[in-house]
Amino acid sequence: MWWPSPAKLNLFLHITGRNDRGYHNLQTLFQMLDYGDEIQFDINTSGKVTLHHSLPDVADDDNLIVRAANALKRATDCQLGAHIEVKKVLPMGGGLGGGSSNAATTLVALNHLWQLNLSVSQLAKIGIQLGADVPVFVEGKTAFAEGVGEKLLPCEQPEKWFLVAHPGIQVSTAEVFAAADLPRNTALISWQQYSFDTTHNDCQKIVMQQQPKVAKLLRWLIEYAPSRMTGTGACCFAIFEHAEQAQDVLQKLPDEWSGFVARGVNDSPLLTFLSQLKRR
Repeated sequence: MWWPSPAKLNLFLHITGRNDRGYHNLQTLFQMLDYGDEIQFDINTSGKVTLHHSLPDVADDDNLIVRAANALKRATDCQLGAHIEVKKVLPMGGGLGGGSSNAATTLVALNHLWQLNLSVSQLAKIGIQLGADVPVFVEGKTAFAEGVGEKLLPCEQPEKWFLVAHPGIQVSTAEVFAAADLPRNTALISWQQYSFDTTHNDCQKIVMQQQPKVAKLLRWLIEYAPSRMTGTGACCFAIFEHAEQAQDVLQKLPDEWSGFVARGVNDSPLLTFLSQLKRR
């Protein structure tokens, strides 16, 4: 079985301050997409977690998939093992949450396959130790988020279509949040106040200044539809009412960039897949 590991978009991203530990407080709307990586798990009795393919320049023990599996083993004293294979389509450092999504799918899948019976909230608590975006993928709902991204409120959105484009570079999240001129005092809003037109991404201007390729991509996209950078980049997205409109613009995308069209969904493919498995 190939388990879905979907992408997300940040429809907006406001930096509202810092907490007492120095982490940035934010508000964002995580939009789940029906597109992403896929992961397969072969369960065994070795007690070890192994990968079919290693990531370039990343030790297996540092891979978020392995870290998630081992964190789950420690939390439950599980003695089983797993051999894991990934079909990777989401770019690293693109702001689509690929690594966090992989970790979340690992937690959800192995909880089911190892028959551990942890609740969603228990899995999310393990997930937050791996990364701020992991809980939203564990819960699997398009959601309004606060805090460092861990306070989640499911927030259904019209299921629109998105052209997501990647300019072929990676952006360091740590460097963006360390920038001296990053806005850090954007006023709080309530989830009911959200609209695309009245919100923004506080990281976008910084990244556009540091990465001309992101600026060039955004200028191109906005000629066709409302557009924005997701997260700390480098991917950007344009919003369409119909799939055909998004596909038409995708066909015009210059060769220097890559992209895909996906539908925004309120329940992630991972959540849907798990529900179907439980009904069998």
